[in-house]
Amino acid sequence: MEYRSLGRTGVRVSPLCLGAMMFGPWGNDDRADCTRIIHRALDAGINFVDTADVYSGGASEEIVGGALSGRRDDVFLATRFFMPMSEDPNQRGGSRRWIIREVENSLRRLNTDHIDLYQVHRPSPDTDVEETLGALTDLVRQGKIRYIGSSSYSGSQIVEAQWASKARNLERFVTEQPPYSILVRGIEEDILPAVQRHGMGTLTYSPLAGGWLSGRWRKDSASAPTSSARPGARFDMTSPANQRKLDIVEELAQLAEQAGLTLIELAIAFVINHPGVTAAIVGPRTMEQLGSYLPAAEVTLPTEILDRIDKLVAPGVTVNPDDNSYGAHELTPLARRRSRP
Repeated sequence: MEYRSLGRTGVRVSPLCLGAMMFGPWGNDDRADCTRIIHRALDAGINFVDTADVYSGGASEEIVGGALSGRRDDVFLATRFFMPMSEDPNQRGGSRRWIIREVENSLRRLNTDHIDLYQVHRPSPDTDVEETLGALTDLVRQGKIRYIGSSSYSGSQIVEAQWASKARNLERFVTEQPPYSILVRGIEEDILPAVQRHGMGTLTYSPLAGGWLSGRWRKDSASAPTSSARPGARFDMTSPANQRKLDIVEELAQLAEQAGLTLIELAIAFVINHPGVTAAIVGPRTMEQLGSYLPAAEVTLPTEILDRIDKLVAPGVTVNPDDNSYGAHELTPLARRRSRP
């Protein structure tokens, strides 16, 4: 597997990052099977693993930590904080109080003395970015974390954080983790240019667009897309935008077949073929799913294939705007409306 530079850190990582969201009660609650999946990914050349404290209430971190026993030094390990970990309003967010406490919980669950990449899971509208960066800077200086990153930030939030780091002499975010797929291309407009301008690595999630590009849902399928974890407009099949997505999936499936690829391979290869993308996070629940993802790391899409994809979904376009899950509180129509006195 060909390894890539993670921004300007000097670290080299695989183009596929093993996402651990499905390890634990949220997906696969067989810990032995999850361990086998992790080991298979590492044996295939993946050296990058990403999880989060909130996944299965910490169980995902525990599974990853156990699976990496004896192999920890071979892996660039990333996790995230921010999402609620209890009903307590202070056990969440980007405050110094919570970060200093929660990093210790993640270190314990991951069974490690350091985290390679500690990421803010979402931007906070009510917390100064300096508050978050200051706490993370202290953790870097203590050796508990090596690098820091953001997730689902808008272009302006990325720039604000970079400016704050420089102005306050704080550690800077070296990575951003946005959603990106053939159906969700909004980040091409300003996120990817901002990340590239600041020399950051880009770890994209949902390369299969939440399952839309897995081949599971087709126009002639008896079952419509559903999601117990993320219900709502993204999977409302009465939506014209989602009907358009199904039409596009049909054409992409034909394109993949003509190229001698599966739809999954085409979708993941599209993401990691972008020069602004460092790695695509793939989150298998089963060994079979992992096996379907791995070949994409070796696929280079020719220009004619990329041009045909661009005709189906233009660069910078997200087919269903409800799929944009970055830039919280900034990009919604309601947030853009003028407030009345």
